Amino acid sequence: MRDVIVALGLALAIEGILCASFPDAMKRAMMDAASSPRDRMRLVGIVSAACGVVLVWAMRRYGG
Repeated sequence: MRDVIVALGLALAIEGILCASFPDAMKRAMMDAASSPRDRMRLVGIVSAACGVVLVWAMRRYGG
């Protein structure tokens, strides 16, 4: 559970830095995402989640 909270905090920090640094680009990216087809969003979500799980697993197993 601790790792989930740390990961959530990191995701919020990165998103906050991006929104503060590049507000216009983030706004365009959000509008593009909102207008994307549902199937594409689903596929991107599944691939992103799988990559995240593999990355966390690899770091826990081999990262120290």
